[in-house]
Amino acid sequence: MNLKVDWQQGMAFQTTTPSGHSMTLDAAADVGGLDTGPRPTEMLLHATAACTGIDIVSILHKMRLPLERFGMEVDAVRATEHPMRFTTIHILYVLEGEMPEERVRRAIELSVDRYCSVSHSLNATLTYSYQLNGGDVIPFR
Repeated sequence: MNLKVDWQQGMAFQTTTPSGHSMTLDAAADVGGLDTGPRPTEMLLHATAACTGIDIVSILHKMRLPLERFGMEVDAVRATEHPMRFTTIHILYVLEGEMPEERVRRAIELSVDRYCSVSHSLNATLTYSYQLNGGDVIPFR
């Protein structure tokens, strides 16, 4: 996989992905950025959530389960010293639809253990939980 990344000004970088999408990533004004785009660390969390979310939607679709709504809440903690990496990330999956809980758990399990390449690329402790149809939040492992 190859990306094209070009410095714009200040701390802003324009990126172009292999699929042809472009975006600007930048830093906050207090560290010399112009705040013209999201921070790289924000995008890493977005990528983690989107990767596992895509997996789960795909798996539930293959199971022919009627997913009505799906969202995630991501909470992350970063180290206080440089390189200030993410040390822990928790993803809460919030799903709605007429789906057996064991099938939802299986879809999450497949994403977490097998398919999500982004989360498997991180050096952080990832934890997960889920909520189905407004019920209790259930820890996943």
